[in-house]
Amino acid sequence: MQYTGYELLWLFLVYSFLGWVLETVAAAVKQKKFVNRGVINGPFCVIYGAAAVLMSIGLHEVRGIWLFLGSLIYATVLEWAAGHLIEKYYHERWWDYSRRRWNLDGYICLSMSLLWGVLGVAALKWISPLFTWFYGMAPVFLQKIVVWSLLAILFVDALASYVLITGKSGSLDRWEATDHQFAKAAARLGKWISVQVDKRIHSAYHVVEQLELEEVFGVFAEGCGFYKVVLLFFAGAFLGDITETIFCRITAGVWMSRSSVVWGPFSIVWGLAIALVTALLYRYRDRSDGFLFFMGIFLGGAYEYFCSVFTEMVFGTVFWDYSEIPFNLGGRINLLYCFFWGIAAVVWFKCCYPVLSRMIEKLPVLFGKVFTWGLILFMCCNIVVSCMTLLRYEQRQEGIKAEKSWQVWVDTHFEDERVERIYPNAIRVE
Repeated sequence: MQYTGYELLWLFLVYSFLGWVLETVAAAVKQKKFVNRGVINGPFCVIYGAAAVLMSIGLHEVRGIWLFLGSLIYATVLEWAAGHLIEKYYHERWWDYSRRRWNLDGYICLSMSLLWGVLGVAALKWISPLFTWFYGMAPVFLQKIVVWSLLAILFVDALASYVLITGKSGSLDRWEATDHQFAKAAARLGKWISVQVDKRIHSAYHVVEQLELEEVFGVFAEGCGFYKVVLLFFAGAFLGDITETIFCRITAGVWMSRSSVVWGPFSIVWGLAIALVTALLYRYRDRSDGFLFFMGIFLGGAYEYFCSVFTEMVFGTVFWDYSEIPFNLGGRINLLYCFFWGIAAVVWFKCCYPVLSRMIEKLPVLFGKVFTWGLILFMCCNIVVSCMTLLRYEQRQEGIKAEKSWQVWVDTHFEDERVERIYPNAIRVE
């Protein structure tokens, strides 16, 4: 079952609330008292909402054991990523599975992953259709009011959390020195929000580990921070495009464009894969080749499947089809290429990453930051133009004439022949 944008937002909010209820009940049973697992006053655990949306988009075609395994993988990866993000930005652990068997650094474990798989199947088969039907019973204007009102509450939660994490609330002290009553009220409200967030976080999760802050000066993008990951995205996007181009030449005997965008040899799928796998597996980069290989298989397969579904839903186009390769799943992934993802993970961390990381860290700090933001601006424009090009290409296939200025511009610079050279394997679907 495919959902509209508002239905996905509704499911995100519903599952965020249900997740909060589940977490609160579990904590109350364990601690023998009520504790609010929401961040401030809003009863939301957004990791549950994000998992529900991710599964609703990526797994709407699969059934049976594949639905269970897909739910297990997506929920486990989200829990794993959330644990690392919380550790990175809060410098704390909010849960710990270290005492359970088959755990990975205490963030995920086999027993919880199996539970997530069962809950995912139940959610996609029964719970989501029920809440979607209930949502559809309301008038359209009421549907939008409810969704946007709840999103506004959630935004306040997220903003307050950001204020607490980054220490921006210190600027509120300067506001209080002014004569404006509004500024003073905002300052008091901001302080109250920060205090409430801090109390809720620590009372609900009973922080199990306080991490030390390390500040390093003079080295650009040391470790695995924002600038390092962004530059690795561009490196991965370029290397992935070159790799696929050579692979097509060897296997198919033709030179074929494998780029995801209209300007430059960049594969967004590969770039995002490199950035995500680096962020997720950075602390495990020195583990055994077997560990990295199997992590690459599962993460790469889940990632490629989701990308295939997402691009088809957004652009109405299938950019790859593995239906003729044995052991495929809906033509979106296959066992052989999953093995390639595993090999790529080993090669990346054992060979490529150390070299590229040292090269990035040698950049001057100021130049590195300016260069990174310049690349980000370029890629944002590149992606926007690429989306416009694909949209206009689809419109031309449907006989829609160019009436708006952007349509005329795209028709002038990206005619059908050029689009088909850039995306030779794109298959338009209904």
